[in-house]
Amino acid sequence: MEYSIEKATEVLSRTPSVLEALLTGLPDEWVYANEGTRTWSPAEVLGHLIVNEETNFMARTKIILRGGLNPILQPINMTEHLERFGNTPVTTLLKTFSDLRQQNIKTLLALTITREDLLKTALHPKVGIVQLKHVLATWVAHDLVHIGQITRVMAKQYKQEVGPFIEFLPRIR
Repeated sequence: MEYSIEKATEVLSRTPSVLEALLTGLPDEWVYANEGTRTWSPAEVLGHLIVNEETNFMARTKIILRGGLNPILQPINMTEHLERFGNTPVTTLLKTFSDLRQQNIKTLLALTITREDLLKTALHPKVGIVQLKHVLATWVAHDLVHIGQITRVMAKQYKQEVGPFIEFLPRIR
């Protein structure tokens, strides 16, 4: 599918409500459990999404649109959310994420990005030259990957309980 802001915002605008429906009101053993050492719980994934709303996709979009000589995109701190949010209640994380996402979509739409803008580039220190459309498409894919991660982590909480049906559940083996 070719990237378009309209198609992208169809997903981006739904992510907060998907996560709210999935996580609101669940006991801690669902939202704070993980898959083992050095893995993230659903609450920690929410923290990661918040950090990305603050420092990744919109910040990088603005850098690319500003242009100039060889704009460079800084790496994202992949553990900042662990330090910042600790045992923050999931309701607080959901509200923070929803508010940030709503503002970022509003900002994105106000930029009135053109087809030419989508082709503007910057240097990412790890992957090289990227176009704005790459950054914005990654925002959507990033959401979907982390929704999948959250549901996988939750499903794995019943890994032992499914008994022989594990054969039909390869994502939690």
